[in-house]
Amino acid sequence: MKKILKLVTLSILILGLVFAVGCGGEKAATDEGAVYKVGTDAAYAPFESVAPSGEIEGFDIDIMKAVAAAEGFEVEFINTAWEGIFSSLNGKNDIVISAVTITDDRKKEMDFSEPYFESTNYIAVPQDSAIAAMEDLKGKVVSVQEGTTGDEALTEFLGKDYKDIKRFKGTPEAFLELRNKKADAAVADSGVVGNYVKNNPDANLKIVKDENFPKEFYGIAVTKGNAELLAKVNSGLQKIKDNGEYDKVYSKWFSE
Repeated sequence: MKKILKLVTLSILILGLVFAVGCGGEKAATDEGAVYKVGTDAAYAPFESVAPSGEIEGFDIDIMKAVAAAEGFEVEFINTAWEGIFSSLNGKNDIVISAVTITDDRKKEMDFSEPYFESTNYIAVPQDSAIAAMEDLKGKVVSVQEGTTGDEALTEFLGKDYKDIKRFKGTPEAFLELRNKKADAAVADSGVVGNYVKNNPDANLKIVKDENFPKEFYGIAVTKGNAELLAKVNSGLQKIKDNGEYDKVYSKWFSE
């Protein structure tokens, strides 16, 4: 009888081990095929915008897809309004890629990857405008997307009490204000201004550059403290820079 009890006990222990191993294997498989939600404000071409098909496309989108492919995970893009995009990392999204400039203030709220794009701000003005530098914006009406580094630069330069900075939820609205002659200039990231002027010749706009706008570096953001995901993103970025995939994506969206 004791012998039988010992055999039964041993069998239960073996079954328990098999079950435990099985559960562990299932979890590992789930982690391997992880799908991360990626927030992006798809109104900032050529970095992110909505194509006629309804799909989100752009430089950032292709970069994020390449990083995911290099690291073996999947991504689902979520069109997220700029004003709530950073707070979306607290439960809604795992990652944010949306031409986000790395700043000390933002690093307090989220963790950033290594930089993947260098930028600055440009000024868009009508072809016949006399505006030739940031200094010339004094006394002018300037449109900008609220909460961007362009907004911050204008506020610092023109002053917090300057009444003629028109702030919009999206950059397309800021450009539209300029086209409708309700603003004298619009300020946005260099890549965005360049893309808009190039693809909208009927708007008769030109680009004004000023070195007083500092250089900026974009980063991919993750929830603060998520070191594991951040390591994956950084690893993927390095891989696509090393294997030439980054250069292919860059040429696709920023070719002359």
